[in-house]
Amino acid sequence: MAEETNLEIEDGGKSKKKLIIIIAVVVLIIAGGVGYFFLSGSDAPAETLVDEAVISDGESNVDSAKVGSALYVAMPRPFVFNVPGASRDRVVQIKVQLLVRGDVNEEIAKKHIPLIEGTILSVFSTTTADELGTSEGKETLRVAALEKVQTALSDVEGSKVIERVLFTGFVMQ
Repeated sequence: MAEETNLEIEDGGKSKKKLIIIIAVVVLIIAGGVGYFFLSGSDAPAETLVDEAVISDGESNVDSAKVGSALYVAMPRPFVFNVPGASRDRVVQIKVQLLVRGDVNEEIAKKHIPLIEGTILSVFSTTTADELGTSEGKETLRVAALEKVQTALSDVEGSKVIERVLFTGFVMQ
């Protein structure tokens, strides 16, 4: 009898191990399915920068920025400025990079860094903390900065040069 009891205990241990292995496999399968679901991209075609430029302006920005490889021109220092808010004034720091196409436009952008900085700072000074608190407000500010920089460079160089203004760092205190 003692041997029979011992056998039953061993059988219970094997079934517990099997149950644990089955549960672990099921959890891994579910985790894999969830990971695939979140990491798989959508079926919608991705918009290219050229398509976005045509949609936003009704005309192509590519005419002035010769099609070439995308290059990024970093502004030498972040923009730090005060903005008024409803409850209190805030300090904002924004790091900016410019997307240009081709080596020629990169050199033109680097040559006109002071003009670009001044133009962007004048755009940034017109905003409020309440506007910058929303993603729509940040996007509006980015688009306004792009339009003003393109206008300023068109006046000086005769072409827009800059394709996009990118915020690579954004801190508001």
